[in-house]
Amino acid sequence: MTSTSRLPLLAGLPLAVGAGLAIPVQGRINGALGARLNDGIAAAVVSFSTGLVVMILISLLLPRGRAGLARILPAVRSRAFPPIYVLAGCIGAVFVFAQSFTVGLLGVALFTVATVTGQTVSGLLVDRLGLGPAGKKPVTGIRIIGCVLTIAAVAWAVSPRFASGSAPGTDGGPASLVLPLLLPVAAGFLMSFQQAMNGTATVHYGTPIAATLVNFVAGCLVLWTALAVKVSVAGPGNPLPGEWWYYLGGPMGCVFIGLGALLVRSLGVLVTGLGMIAGQLLGSLALDVVLPGPGTVVAPATVLGTILTLAAIILATLPWPRGALCRQRPVG
Repeated sequence: MTSTSRLPLLAGLPLAVGAGLAIPVQGRINGALGARLNDGIAAAVVSFSTGLVVMILISLLLPRGRAGLARILPAVRSRAFPPIYVLAGCIGAVFVFAQSFTVGLLGVALFTVATVTGQTVSGLLVDRLGLGPAGKKPVTGIRIIGCVLTIAAVAWAVSPRFASGSAPGTDGGPASLVLPLLLPVAAGFLMSFQQAMNGTATVHYGTPIAATLVNFVAGCLVLWTALAVKVSVAGPGNPLPGEWWYYLGGPMGCVFIGLGALLVRSLGVLVTGLGMIAGQLLGSLALDVVLPGPGTVVAPATVLGTILTLAAIILATLPWPRGALCRQRPVG
């Protein structure tokens, strides 16, 4: 598919869901690695560094990857898009750090609700501002209701984990969760901006491979700098583990960053984000059934909340007739 072609909703939305499946896998891996190393920054560095190695190999081995590499510098020099877009990977670094640092502290349930809330709200905003390659998209009553239902459904789906006990590493009081929750909320909020920036860059690079590579380069620069400061102040954490699966977080990131950059041109930022949220819930449910972790709860609310999330996403993405529920606001 060329950079100028667009996918129809029925083809693009399943791809967004498939991309979202990689997020809970990455979260489980990075959270476990952060706990093993006793260092969330080091875990994020490992994740981004392995992802960078994968993207370098793909960029050099595939003809489309080499063509994308050749377009990066000319696109940046000609200011085909705002130069700050090359720093989209810094947002990815924040997200991976949030995974590594807070999943073990808050638990998967709170982390999921926090990131979904931030991402859903910012998806509306980014589409309304027209920051993505799909241009401006109106904020309608149907889309707002779909977003609110999505957040509520996600909270319902993970509610059994709330009931099973307090978040690990806290005293169980709500006040102890406020500050740790701010990081995943902020990371989720910034993800929509990252997708818009990557999608715009992909149009000019001609391939999401180049946009994904630039993401990992920028993220690695930020994370390695942070790790150097941390080590100089507090010393290194635990040694790297020998188990191979701890190093799969980076490749998982390549999947959802690359597909996200490809899909926002066709679907818009909000719909791409909602589709990835659906995949995130489905992937989390599958992980909890097949490879349950400590404190895992798969209750009827988990399944029903996941189904309601899918219904809410369909509500927000269907091409409702103009004026459905309430009048659309003008785009311009």
